[in-house]
Amino acid sequence: MTSTFSRSPGRWLGALILPVLLLVTACTADTEPAATSAADPPQNTRPSPFADCTDLTTAPPSATPTRPAGSATGGQQLPKVALPCFTGAENVSLDQVRGPVVINVWASWCPPCREELPAFQRLSERADGRFQVIGVNSRDRRDGAQSIGEDFGVRFPMLYDQGDSVQQAVGRNVIPMTLFVDADGRIRHTDVSGALDDARLAELVRTHLGVTVTA
Repeated sequence: MTSTFSRSPGRWLGALILPVLLLVTACTADTEPAATSAADPPQNTRPSPFADCTDLTTAPPSATPTRPAGSATGGQQLPKVALPCFTGAENVSLDQVRGPVVINVWASWCPPCREELPAFQRLSERADGRFQVIGVNSRDRRDGAQSIGEDFGVRFPMLYDQGDSVQQAVGRNVIPMTLFVDADGRIRHTDVSGALDDARLAELVRTHLGVTVTA
């Protein structure tokens, strides 16, 4: 009697290979999860570690509305770039954010970004209502940013930029990038020097925003 294998070797071989192909395909598909559209508020899978963005369009309560003494006039205006708040609230347009404000553009996969985030959290705690500190999570996975916020104790408001619209708008395609913006909404300084520590942040805030904070 002829065995099943001898009658249908191709069918037997196909049955053996198919599960292997399916396994490889599943792993490949899971490598790059579908990105969230920048136009839609990101969906929350667990509570956001970051503050909401409802107060970003209101001037800091103790802000000084004048330009720092001796600072140059001019400066690029904050761009009209609308981004969703990480908490899933309505979009916030950067040109509507009321300064003075320090804006940190970062990503979880960027080592100097991770290094400097705790210093920005401490800066936000020392602002004492004189300026705002906000983040823009750029070109990142939402779960990566979520984990960094939880692990590093980052609590200041966070906008979510699935692409790199902020970098394109200011003409600096690099991260980390920090914008120092005065009360008139003008960018007084763009820092792309790498990870900033407490002392350097205090110096930059004093120089470009005219506010003294402890290092």
